[in-house]
Amino acid sequence: MAKDNLPVVHVINGRQKKLLQGHPWVYGNEIERVEGEIADGELVTVVDFRGRYMGTGFYNSRSLITVRLLTHRQEEITDALIAARVKAACDYRRFVMQREGTDSCRLIYGEADRLPGVIADRFGDVIVLQVLALGMERYTQVIADALVACEQPACLLLNNDDAIRIKEGMTCFTKVLHGALPEETIIHENGVKLAVDVRGGQKTGYFLDQKDNHLFLRQFCRDARVLDCFSYIGGFALNAVRGGAREVTAVDISEQAVALIRRNAELNGAQINAVCANCFDFLRAQVKAGEKYDVVVLDPPAFTKAHANMANACRGYKEIALSAMRLLPAGGVLATHSCSYHMPEDVFVNTVLSAAQDLHRQVRVITLRRQDIDHPVLAGYPESHYLKSLWLQMLD
Repeated sequence: MAKDNLPVVHVINGRQKKLLQGHPWVYGNEIERVEGEIADGELVTVVDFRGRYMGTGFYNSRSLITVRLLTHRQEEITDALIAARVKAACDYRRFVMQREGTDSCRLIYGEADRLPGVIADRFGDVIVLQVLALGMERYTQVIADALVACEQPACLLLNNDDAIRIKEGMTCFTKVLHGALPEETIIHENGVKLAVDVRGGQKTGYFLDQKDNHLFLRQFCRDARVLDCFSYIGGFALNAVRGGAREVTAVDISEQAVALIRRNAELNGAQINAVCANCFDFLRAQVKAGEKYDVVVLDPPAFTKAHANMANACRGYKEIALSAMRLLPAGGVLATHSCSYHMPEDVFVNTVLSAAQDLHRQVRVITLRRQDIDHPVLAGYPESHYLKSLWLQMLD
């Protein structure tokens, strides 16, 4: 049973429904009152306006997400419970990620694995762990030990160097918790070799959510001229080469990323034209020059991290879609993405399709995809579905 001496957070009437459906967050503006003294990072009991138990989680007054629930059942939060959830998360990946030529995946996906604010990615023999929520900081060693026991990596790196930690009231640092970090971390994804910067790269070093979409691209690339914008370290570009493309250009604004595109091309014996440029500017210049491509991939960073900025985000997605469609002849394929939860799927799709309407061009929707299955969607927690992957063919 849960401890009955925890401080109690009362949720305002009307907000209990989402918690009953399994949502793990309580925002500050959803709290009616608090009983008892609470220190940030401490456990609390959450009840509805009638006093009915909703869950147990940890409290942080500094965060917009004031309570992150660890359970909706009356169970005590212990080291053993946390370790069991780590094992369950790893077991799930073994269940769904048996893919030839792939040695990397997301092992822990935060709230979707009932470990709020915790991210763990496996890159070959290296696991990168991030703890981004104050209440979970105390369980860092428990999580690390459970990951090592389950996965037996050569190295476990705690990469707590994300600005979110500052907002949560924590410091930023990086530390090896197990083994020794190799000079270069090389992973395999669907048979492609990738050098990943686990210390200085974005997030944990690489975006593992696109693995299946990278593979899906190959079928459209035989003898094609392919443009991969916002390429990061070349995931789509390298798969285009594997798909038989005759020419591949990969563009990213980061010099560090472009250096890794070149390194990864070398690792795979691939010919890729790696360009360091602002993708908006590059696309406009290619249109002005009258260039044509058979396949264009757009995989930008999140244009919005808040619902209030959605209009600006829509303008950004539409602008790059307009440029891409101008570069594609009839029969050409556009794969365009949004990685922001705050951009609803229907709004994203309609925004991209409106670009075709503005150009008076008809398009065929090939498919609408999402993040790979090692980034599972938790029922009752729509925020866990964030990646939208829209594939179109130009008909005229």
